[in-house]
Amino acid sequence: MTRLFFLAIALCFWLVSCVENKPMPLPKLGNFDVIYHTKNGKVSTDTIYPKIPVFHYLNEDSVSVSNKDFNNKVWIVEFFFAKCPTICPIMNNQLKKLVNETEKLKDHIQVISFTIDPKTDGPTQLKEYKIRNKITAENWVFLSGNEAQTHTLGIKNFLTFAGKDEDAAGGYAHSGSFTLVDKSGYVRGVYAVTNYDLTVNKTEYQRLVNDVKNLLKYEYHVN
Repeated sequence: MTRLFFLAIALCFWLVSCVENKPMPLPKLGNFDVIYHTKNGKVSTDTIYPKIPVFHYLNEDSVSVSNKDFNNKVWIVEFFFAKCPTICPIMNNQLKKLVNETEKLKDHIQVISFTIDPKTDGPTQLKEYKIRNKITAENWVFLSGNEAQTHTLGIKNFLTFAGKDEDAAGGYAHSGSFTLVDKSGYVRGVYAVTNYDLTVNKTEYQRLVNDVKNLLKYEYHVN
């Protein structure tokens, strides 16, 4: 009896440990709506979170792409411009590092770089940018499209600032953050990996890596 008792206690501790080691589910972000329902005198609610809207862009190969081309993948998204002399090179170095660290999961991850200066960054320029910066990952795409829509998409939907700024180097300003989007199109995290003083926030970078892996593991059963 004593032996069985201690085995039961050990099993309880193991189960508690497993629960404690499993990370909390990532929240869905954005301005949500609450829908109220009344049935049999009881009131219930549904929370409706925003999804990334349908978009259409040209990639670096001048091919038209939309959300559907990235179905069944989680996205890591940035807003940048090719002539950015300050924060963008640092951001893309961090993305290169992340792509390398998640190489085994590449079939489930899509990195997307939206240019916020499409008048300068057409497909040809984006292609040259990739070659110049030795970006060869097959799951990393560069997109060019309507400037105003892109700025709105960044701020409203991907929850990161992107826009014109005459006082900024290069004439545009944007945050140094990356956005994580799940396979259903919901924003699940925003990560301020690159600071405005051009330093790297290693804690935020690691949080992004961990969240990508945990999202795939616990919600999509990808190890």
